Amino acid sequence: MAADILLAFGLVLILEGLVYVLAPSLVEHLLAALRDMPHETRRKLGAVSAVLGLVLVYCAKVLGA
Repeated sequence: MAADILLAFGLVLILEGLVYVLAPSLVEHLLAALRDMPHETRRKLGAVSAVLGLVLVYCAKVLGA
């Protein structure tokens, strides 16, 4: 269980790091777009992302990860 959590955090850090390495200007544009977005829209986006993450984790577990 602890190994799975460490693996998940490691994968998240790799993906986020790659975004900053490969497209730093895109990150700036995304942050500006988020800043202009209403709080409620950001909450909904966060909730959808969390649910999608849970679905992906569930699918990975079903597939034997």
